[in-house]
Amino acid sequence: MCGIVGYVGARPVQALLLAGLEKLEYRGYDSAGISVLDGDHVDSVRAVGNLQKLRDAVAAQPVQAEATAGSVAVAEPTTGIGHTRWATHGRVTEQNAHPHEDEAGRIHIVVNGIVENYMALKRELAEQGVSFSSETDAEVIAHVIARHYDGDLAAAVQAAYGELVGHFAFVAMAADEPGTLVGVRRECPLVVGRGEGEQFLASAVPAFLEHTRSVQFIEDGEMVVLHPGGVDFMSPSGEPIEREIIEIDWDAETAEKGGFETFMLKEIHEQADAVAETIADRTARGDGVDLGDLGTISDEFLTGVRRIVVVACGTSYHAGLIGRYAIEGWARVPVEMDVASEYRYRDPVVGPGDLVVGISQSGETADTLAAMRLARSKGATVLAITNVMGSQATRDSDGVLFTRAGLEIGVAATKTFVSQVAAMYLLALRLAELRGTLEPARLAELVGELKHLPHHIAEILDAGDDEVKAIAERHYKAEFFLYLGRHIGLPVALEGALKLKEISYIATDAYAAGEMKHGPIALLDEATPVVCVATDSPVLDKVISNIQEVRVRGAHVIAVASDGNEDIKPHAEEILTVPQTDWMLAPLLAVVPLQLLSYHVARLRGLNVDQPRNLAKTVTVE
Repeated sequence: MCGIVGYVGARPVQALLLAGLEKLEYRGYDSAGISVLDGDHVDSVRAVGNLQKLRDAVAAQPVQAEATAGSVAVAEPTTGIGHTRWATHGRVTEQNAHPHEDEAGRIHIVVNGIVENYMALKRELAEQGVSFSSETDAEVIAHVIARHYDGDLAAAVQAAYGELVGHFAFVAMAADEPGTLVGVRRECPLVVGRGEGEQFLASAVPAFLEHTRSVQFIEDGEMVVLHPGGVDFMSPSGEPIEREIIEIDWDAETAEKGGFETFMLKEIHEQADAVAETIADRTARGDGVDLGDLGTISDEFLTGVRRIVVVACGTSYHAGLIGRYAIEGWARVPVEMDVASEYRYRDPVVGPGDLVVGISQSGETADTLAAMRLARSKGATVLAITNVMGSQATRDSDGVLFTRAGLEIGVAATKTFVSQVAAMYLLALRLAELRGTLEPARLAELVGELKHLPHHIAEILDAGDDEVKAIAERHYKAEFFLYLGRHIGLPVALEGALKLKEISYIATDAYAAGEMKHGPIALLDEATPVVCVATDSPVLDKVISNIQEVRVRGAHVIAVASDGNEDIKPHAEEILTVPQTDWMLAPLLAVVPLQLLSYHVARLRGLNVDQPRNLAKTVTVE
């Protein structure tokens, strides 16, 4: 998740930007850069790698104002923007690092998020003679602003904003307007820091916390214009908006958590953005899916693939299970699931014509890497699904499908899980498109529903978690939970149970609901909470029958159901609803209340949810 920092004021700006970017390192990045107004032009320095690489590059190319001012505040306003990039469009190169600029070098921008219609804009600009210097979608914004610029940066940004489709936050500066920054926000974070004779703009509070605790939060769809003396808020149409200045009392750690009490809760609330980042440009054309560069894995291979094998561990395994249902249901390709630690030892029958998908959040999971290498040695084609560029999985595979969840600090996976599920949905839809197994109208319908999932996730989280908290308060002392699901709901039950085990240390089991009578039903009594995944699906009637069997034994049923479904109410004491969507996509929504339930149970038990005992974020040993 990219980091943005901007400044207007009287301090030497170069060191301030670098320090601000350092405070955003926790968000994760692969390259960084700054642009600083120097006289009548803008100096820009970019580098691949960590911030020390950028510091070295800046030291070799200091801006004039910084070099002459030293530690003394300069008389004229200084203006600058900085950025840490987590690559989405384009490789990790200096050319693709931010800030980006127009052809004349007069307009500079930094961007967090995705411009969905960048290809259409890029074609239009190219026809007008514009040349591009990067592979990114972000660069388009600089050229669109430049096209509208006639000396008023705010007006140019306002006009450009109306042409952009996607979810993003960006900050722009112009060589001809010293002491001015313009920022806009659409579904990506951006916050203002207020000072005396200076103003800050960043994607998160830590970037400026040591300088000011006076903040103004920018609402979705708003634009801000910063000058050293103040900040103007306005709507996309230019109407002035009043925004309260809030004094925050966060310490540095709280600031990194975005005001949330834990990293895990913060990351649960980042899931809408994580899914949006993963799918946005890949579903931009609306009637299908574009997966871009999958290395040596061609469309021809995917069209003729005979079988898919998914190897993964833990949460990633559950993401693969959801993907199996989607691939078999939409693309009609047989899919096998294997726990990676078992696959590597069972002398699997695999070879040419097979696609082996290894899923690993870190790209360093030892068992998954070993399973991928084994499959590749037998002639199979290997695709890695991972969140980390340059990880071992990217080197041990024929192609990579990156998730774009950003850095996840909490040990228990949340936003990386939903991003993996989204990636599996993308793969399933691309296979269906190539193989012609879905009617074009149905394919377009599913792509549309997939694109709407981030909004649905945001709906769930924006509604608050009071209901989940109340359920947690009633059951947090229970010593055993049972989770049940059928078909696409089974992986959700498995993942929900895993979350509860990981962070609350409660004995928890998850079963296919139809298997309950084959043993687990013996565990039920009046003290047992049973969590049932009962979202709309072709097997919902069967799930309801299983719920009735649970109730007969006196157990307490907590159901996750689709909004508007009245059939569940007579059979469950407590119901957590999620928005309506295509039933095959429902797992991406149903898992969110289960994450929150696990979270609140663990907190009520007084446990550290970010660092549960005995667990590591990346399992690099067998």
